[in-house]
Amino acid sequence: MPPSPALTIRAASEGDLAAVLRLYAQPAMDGASTSLQTARATFAEARRMPGYTLYVAESGGNVVGTFVLLIMPNIGHCATPSALLDNVAVAPAKQGQGIGRAMMRFALQTCAQAGCYKVTLSSNLRRDDAHAFYDKLGFERHGYSFRIDPTTVD
Repeated sequence: MPPSPALTIRAASEGDLAAVLRLYAQPAMDGASTSLQTARATFAEARRMPGYTLYVAESGGNVVGTFVLLIMPNIGHCATPSALLDNVAVAPAKQGQGIGRAMMRFALQTCAQAGCYKVTLSSNLRRDDAHAFYDKLGFERHGYSFRIDPTTVD
């Protein structure tokens, strides 16, 4: 097998959104995705949020992975920031090649440099392979995660 092209992890641009949406549309990510028009509007809004960055992993000129990192100021924990890592996806044909590991290393180093006291992420209960991956990276299953659809609250 020929060596894979170098991997670059960088902040996404609007031009990356179609590739990011393809990554989100894969069955392992629940197969759902939004329109490019909606993604552009959401991306523009999210980029105005301090601490929010949509990242892409690029190899050979192609987007092969993505994740979102939100580093948040925190009044608690002695004013030490925390981070949320979300929407982690790697192209199915590229899984098992170290892309996810490189993205997580990049994200964790970014959080360490920002002085975060913790990084949290959530993963769909059905994503057993992802859970095993996070376990190998040293993430610990911690506490409980709660979710509610706010439109159901009266």
